[in-house]
Amino acid sequence: MKTVQDYIRTIPDFPHKGIMFRDVTTLLSDARGFRIAIDQLLHPYAGRPIDKVVGLEARGFILGGAIAHQLSVGFVPARKQGKLPGRTIAQSYTLEYGEAVLEIHDDALQPGEKILLVDDLLATGGTAEAGIKLIERLGGEVIGCAFIIDLPDLGGRKKLETLGMNVHALCAFAGE
Repeated sequence: MKTVQDYIRTIPDFPHKGIMFRDVTTLLSDARGFRIAIDQLLHPYAGRPIDKVVGLEARGFILGGAIAHQLSVGFVPARKQGKLPGRTIAQSYTLEYGEAVLEIHDDALQPGEKILLVDDLLATGGTAEAGIKLIERLGGEVIGCAFIIDLPDLGGRKKLETLGMNVHALCAFAGE
């Protein structure tokens, strides 16, 4: 029986030499693989109260939308700066090659709502940490952070766990 990791393609030297890019598009394009991933991402949260799912741009939208549908809850996109219409709040974060900004609508969450944060990949944890800060600034409570892939050598899991987050990843790959 295939595991989620079996559906993920590795592309060497993308986007830069020495990087092993973990491509989830092969997982998403396979109906069985996609179903397995969504079911496994949901599993630890079954029966727990969740009000909304926040998906991080861009593959977190795909996963988060499917998870929100399964849970019958709302979905909230956390987007790169300048992509959302209306009033937003912003949070900057550091990337390995610079800085970026994540935004969320200022009325997307209500104080006290239980939020599941979702993305495809956990690397350094910068994007996820920015998402957590945005959720908390709006009064939401992050009950978990779910990812398909963890790259533990880059320290993202440790960073999020230090923030008190429950981290769930379906598989891990060594290296970058």
